[in-house]
Amino acid sequence: MSVNPMAYEAQFFGFTPQTCMLRIYIAFQDYLFEMMLVVESVILKKLDGFSGCKISPSQIRKSTEKFLLFMKEHFDKLFSKMEEVLLQLVLNIPENVLLPEDKVHEQYPYTKEQFQALQDEIKQLQQQYRAEASAGQVLRAELEEQTAVRAELEKTLQWFDGLDNICREHGTSNFKESFAFLTQNSKKLQGVLKDVEKKSNQLKKHDQLL
Repeated sequence: MSVNPMAYEAQFFGFTPQTCMLRIYIAFQDYLFEMMLVVESVILKKLDGFSGCKISPSQIRKSTEKFLLFMKEHFDKLFSKMEEVLLQLVLNIPENVLLPEDKVHEQYPYTKEQFQALQDEIKQLQQQYRAEASAGQVLRAELEEQTAVRAELEKTLQWFDGLDNICREHGTSNFKESFAFLTQNSKKLQGVLKDVEKKSNQLKKHDQLL
């Protein structure tokens, strides 16, 4: 069998010419074996009709195997010649023939160096794309964080608006006065809380004495 890969032919036919020839060889060989079995069975039937025949079936099998070996040797020689002709004249694409899907290479020829430069440019563009995608993820994360901060600021502004309304209801329109008002009320609440804690402690001591 030929060792030439014949890749261009495989691209055109959809199979390698060597594979095609191997299948043809196997098909012919199988047919040869089957034919010899048929011949052997016919000989055995013919011999059954002769009562004085001294040839045994095992002798016929040996003779059949010898004849099969003889036929196979000649078949291999003939097939080798047939394979050479088919691979050169039938299943071979001449070097000056260009397949339709490869016409673009004829219109835009590239040297090996130009192709390598193009590959390097593609790798560089891929790296830039990955860097831009990574930067985009960082920007999206920052945008989400800013959105969350903005929501918190809006809540704080709403709280200040509500605080300003409360202060206006109590007659304080200035922001500083509002904080002073809240501070005074906070101190009052702290005093009341201390009184409550003091009285609670006195009640606990009284309960313990009882």
